[in-house]
Amino acid sequence: MTEATEATAPITPFDHAERRIWSGKAEAYAGTYAHLCAHLVPALLDAAEAGPGARVLDVGCGSGTVSAAAVARGASVYAADADPGMAAATRRAVPGVTAHIARLPELPYANDTFDAVVGNFVLNHVGRPLAALAELRRITRPGGRVAVTIWRAPGAPGQTLIGRAARAAGLTRPAWLPALAPQDDFPRTPEGLAALLDTAGLLDAECSEMAWEHRCDPDTWWAGAEQGIGAIGQVLTSGGPEGVAAARRAYDDLCAEFRTQEGLLVLPHVALLARGAA
Repeated sequence: MTEATEATAPITPFDHAERRIWSGKAEAYAGTYAHLCAHLVPALLDAAEAGPGARVLDVGCGSGTVSAAAVARGASVYAADADPGMAAATRRAVPGVTAHIARLPELPYANDTFDAVVGNFVLNHVGRPLAALAELRRITRPGGRVAVTIWRAPGAPGQTLIGRAARAAGLTRPAWLPALAPQDDFPRTPEGLAALLDTAGLLDAECSEMAWEHRCDPDTWWAGAEQGIGAIGQVLTSGGPEGVAAARRAYDDLCAEFRTQEGLLVLPHVALLARGAA
């Protein structure tokens, strides 16, 4: 296995936009939304049966949360991320883990390489989710497990808070930021994700909803989007300083729905966790 430094497969406009969005965002992500996405890591590794001695790939490794947890379980861990900064962050966070720069649906691994492959919210960021899942199946040994998480749609109130503030300020999606092509999209429901795994050739596919309340202070929750993280970050910053300020005023008002007496936000979230066998 060698590090992929240049992708060769055709990529979609959505993929191009994702690379633009996430370039240089590794540190900002680690300090904000990485804490949210960490919630499902134990369940994700359980679903993949990523235990002691298992050869595990953490695809879309981000800041290394999943890789660190898999190493703590005694697994032999590899990692991959399309963003060089994210791969570097994982290397720093989890010494000894080999982190490749590689994007779905083209990964630099041979067929049947891994006992388990996990992707924590990575399918939200690829232009061809079905092809991505087929690639995860390809590199998983027969009988091995693939487990992934995505955000459910429609989103829970905690997920939509900053979007509501942006709309209240009159901010809209930038013209350069494409949505997923209709032919590549799928219902973000348990049935929709399970069907996608099945179509990708994974066996005994199953999917469930995972609901939890994410607790953080209002400034931290705002900071991720203000720094341009994700599509919502691009919507927010597209309005320039005046648009950001207007959205922040709306956000401060909306936070009252979720604020505790101690001043923290309690933000309901719902995601989907799916797994299947190669």
